[in-house]
Amino acid sequence: MKKYISLALTCLIAISACGQGPKSSTDASGIVKATESKTIEQAEKPYTNKNSIKTGAEQTEKYLPLLKGKRVGMVVNPTSVIGNETTVDSLLKLGVKIQKIFGPEHGFRGNASAGVHIADDVDTKTGIKAVSLYGKHSTPTAEDLADIDIMIFDIQDVGVRFYTYINTLQHVMEACAVNKKEVLILDRPNPNGYLIDGPILDPKFKSGIGIQPIPIAHGLTVGEYAQMLNGEGWLKDKVKCKINIIKVANYNHDMEYTLPVKPSPNLNTQQSIMLYPTTCLFEGTYLNHGRGTMFPFTIVGAPYLKGKFDFSFTPKSIKGMSETPLFQDQECYGLDLRNYDIAELRKTKAINLSWLITLYNASPRKADFFNTKLSKEMGTIERLVGVADFRQQIIDGKSEAEIRSSWQPGLNAYKTMRKKYLLYK
Repeated sequence: MKKYISLALTCLIAISACGQGPKSSTDASGIVKATESKTIEQAEKPYTNKNSIKTGAEQTEKYLPLLKGKRVGMVVNPTSVIGNETTVDSLLKLGVKIQKIFGPEHGFRGNASAGVHIADDVDTKTGIKAVSLYGKHSTPTAEDLADIDIMIFDIQDVGVRFYTYINTLQHVMEACAVNKKEVLILDRPNPNGYLIDGPILDPKFKSGIGIQPIPIAHGLTVGEYAQMLNGEGWLKDKVKCKINIIKVANYNHDMEYTLPVKPSPNLNTQQSIMLYPTTCLFEGTYLNHGRGTMFPFTIVGAPYLKGKFDFSFTPKSIKGMSETPLFQDQECYGLDLRNYDIAELRKTKAINLSWLITLYNASPRKADFFNTKLSKEMGTIERLVGVADFRQQIIDGKSEAEIRSSWQPGLNAYKTMRKKYLLYK
């Protein structure tokens, strides 16, 4: 009985800490909605530039001379913007000869769901050939690069190991190194740049959502990570890629930065971007983490938690975001993190494990919690976290402090190594 009361209190405290606010309503389709949460596109002032931050792409005066007379390839997606235009459109107007566009996961226009195969195509707006760099064709071929003199990489990252754009960067650098092409990186701020946390990826769990021995939240911009790939000899066959980085002006890692464009379909609010290093771990559990709603990565729950939590939502199929979400059309009960105070995360500078621990402890189906056989929508927790012992630590009831202490030796070594590649404080 005491154990049950303790568990109930733990859950109540976790819900209270989430800043749940007014009870959410649902629309006609049953998808949860909240009047206080806005998508990045809906926000009145989505772009925070308090410190006169200028992205690499915005500083055209620094790199246009490098492109003069050259055939240019561009690795871009919808986050590749200069003001209100795409970098592609802006550079075309400035007379740059863009030979080919390369698109990562979600495609150049960003309208493909996570993990969906994207075929090569011609961009309808510009008429430029668009090559997909996701799936089996993750690395540009010699043929892809034959008519290119220089490759531009301009993609907004969110600072997390399992966010696949840094894998695209590695594949592009490897191909360009082998084919003797320079890579021009137009650097952008890391919205989670303040955060360096999580276990270092064990090579045994190398996958499409994690290649290199870095923590979950790596605390680097794309430009800094490119220097690390070169400097640590992590590119295939230890090749070195010739890179030129246009730094972000007036930026340091502790600055708050609100993205002007959603970085991918399911990171559609600033709240989701800031919670992502923590809540993406729920992809490795038998819980829906908001996929199939307009608030992915900010709500989490399951039908079997009815009676444990008051908050509920119903995942639906949403084209371009999540066509077949876990627990589709079933009412899920759990935590609402849409109004959680992100300042608390910034203070702790740590991934929050208490939510996952709370939901595991509350689950009447503990044997199913990490069971990937139950749904193809689930990922493997070891690949997400990056180490073998995390699953058992949760099952054994280890505290957040105990789990975190097992990460510390590798994390300390990484932080020391990271300093060699920093472009910003």
